[in-house]
Amino acid sequence: MPGRTWRFVDTGSLDGASNMTIDEALLDTFDPAASDPVFRLYGWAPPALSIGRFQNAATVLDLDRCRSERVPVVRRITGGGVIYHAEELTYALVCAPRHLPEETAVKDSYRCLNGFLLAFYRSLGLPAAYAEDSVADGSELGERTPFCFAGRERFDILVGGRKIGGNAQRRVRNAVFQHGSIPVEDRVARGIGFLRERPPGMDGSVASLSTMGVVLPEDELKRRLASAFEGAFGAALIPSELTAAEKDRAAARRHQPPR
Repeated sequence: MPGRTWRFVDTGSLDGASNMTIDEALLDTFDPAASDPVFRLYGWAPPALSIGRFQNAATVLDLDRCRSERVPVVRRITGGGVIYHAEELTYALVCAPRHLPEETAVKDSYRCLNGFLLAFYRSLGLPAAYAEDSVADGSELGERTPFCFAGRERFDILVGGRKIGGNAQRRVRNAVFQHGSIPVEDRVARGIGFLRERPPGMDGSVASLSTMGVVLPEDELKRRLASAFEGAFGAALIPSELTAAEKDRAAARRHQPPR
């Protein structure tokens, strides 16, 4: 919907628990009929592992190693596999279906919602494309894996055939929530070390901005990402802070298990 404004909330780098409770709070307090849509950027300090909503941490992770190396483990409100978050940009968006062009199915909505990421990577000179548009005929897409970057969905983004980042979505009460990672540095090998079993075929299958030759200050990456978002959605991003209601809900959610 051209001309619509979105709140732009940059919370900076926070610990994993704070990041996840803010994401929950943004969804909890969002009113599909009245709220302005939200686009949030954040980072992770210290690095952390996030697991998908339906994963069993003890089954997929070596929790003893996580504890000994003091790497926090947090649960996302979205599905998918384990992600090691370090030296990345992470985004989250919350909106109603009315804020987006009409889509026929949730899966197909990823093409719409991930469009700004394609524009962002291409603005950096990278030949980014959706997996379904770039993989060889007969390649399997949609296989579930315990490690996010080991699997490829139709609308995952590939650069030179290598997966870059990951995205996950959830819909509740006529609201759309999506978040995803944009790896600045390649930390996949570090993340794999915390898994109970190493996924096969990972060598050379993932990418980061640095491995693709993109080295820019964080502020410039954020500026380009925001510009790509505005262009893809025909929207204006209005800088905003978390509201009192969002802060209160995040504080309350921090002491409760994720939904």
